[in-house]
Amino acid sequence: MARLLIVHHTVSPATQEMLAAVLDGARTDDIEGVEVRTKPALGATVRDLLEVDAVLLGTPANIGYMSGALKHWFDTVYYPAQPDTEGLPYALFVHGDNDTSGAVRAVESIAQGMGWRRQRPPVRVTGQPDAGARQACWELGAVMALAALGEA
Repeated sequence: MARLLIVHHTVSPATQEMLAAVLDGARTDDIEGVEVRTKPALGATVRDLLEVDAVLLGTPANIGYMSGALKHWFDTVYYPAQPDTEGLPYALFVHGDNDTSGAVRAVESIAQGMGWRRQRPPVRVTGQPDAGARQACWELGAVMALAALGEA
């Protein structure tokens, strides 16, 4: 069975809403054969990362950067997992009150250093997520489930 890992720091209502839509898409009945694992960034481990076929990251944009929790996860997994996760499909969803560019730039820089392969451009939401944002998150979850299967 293919495995998708969703590592997130979703403490705000907006990021929780985005995560819920991502999970709905990743777990759609239309895609079979994928185990979806979700882990808060402060609880995700190197082993979690090494056991999956794709990874989806979620973070708020805090003070122009990714959350400290997601940065801590990257600091924890970078050297132990980098050689074994090169080419791993990844994607990102980010929420900010008015800007997400710093958070996106930081995550993409680290993912590039890991040798990961961006599956789709990040879903960026500023302000309250609307129906279009929730749909984009749902689609991101579904695409990443397919990526775990090697079909995206």
